[in-house]
Amino acid sequence: MENIVLEFPAGQPARGRALAGVVASGDLEVLLETHVEHRTVVNVTTSVDGMGRVWEAVLARIFSDSSLPAAKLEINDFGATPGVVRMRIGQVFEQLGQTGGA
Repeated sequence: MENIVLEFPAGQPARGRALAGVVASGDLEVLLETHVEHRTVVNVTTSVDGMGRVWEAVLARIFSDSSLPAAKLEINDFGATPGVVRMRIGQVFEQLGQTGGA
C-alpha cells in the first residue's frame, strides 16, 4: 500500500460532498468534501506501490484548471487506469453541479 498526498491551486470552495466509484479490482472510489483554503488536497491510498510519479502526472493534468472548486479528495485505488481516475473525479464534481475541466 502506498499513500500519496498532493495539493493544487483551486477556485471557490466546493459546495457539498460527493462519492463516485467503488474499491474493487481495477477500480477506485473518490470521496469529495469542501476545502476552504482555495486549495485542493488529494490523498491517494493505492494498492499499487511505486506509482507516485504516475499519480502526480495524472492529477496535475486534471487539476491544471485552477478554477475547479477547492476540495479535499480521498481516493482509494485498487489498480485503476488513468482514464478511470479522470472519470471518477469528473463524476464527483458533476454530482455537485460543478463539472469544471475534470
